[in-house]
Amino acid sequence: MQYKSIEILVGLFVSLCITALFFLALQVSNFSDLQDNGSYTVIAHFENVGGLKNKALVSMAGVPIGRVADISFDTDSYDALVKLRIDARYNKMPSDTSASILTSGLLGDKYIGLTPGGLDEFLQEGDTIELTQSALVLERLISQFLFNASDKDK
Repeated sequence: MQYKSIEILVGLFVSLCITALFFLALQVSNFSDLQDNGSYTVIAHFENVGGLKNKALVSMAGVPIGRVADISFDTDSYDALVKLRIDARYNKMPSDTSASILTSGLLGDKYIGLTPGGLDEFLQEGDTIELTQSALVLERLISQFLFNASDKDK
């Protein structure tokens, strides 16, 4: 009888721990952020997205304001076409806002950082962000450094 009550308590403790780990995983993955209370889509073309994924954060001044909705390949310009879903609360972003693919933390998660411009016109549904900066690809930087170093030796 005593063993049965201990087994029940251990079972409840384990199930409580599993539930807590599940909610912790949701918090860490940011899937619980940014409920869709209304948003609009803007488009950005990048030469290289360098590991950016769907549902990656879109932030401005370090504040999450949206998520990456879709990443596809544009066969006309041979660029990556990234659709950004911006929360409707942030509907007064200047039309000359620029977008950069940045890396956060030690794990190297990619996100899009927006920098506001100075125009009085604002981005609307379906507009394109013209000023973009692609992701820095570490292999490309290393090869440029090595080739430049070998050219100086000659």
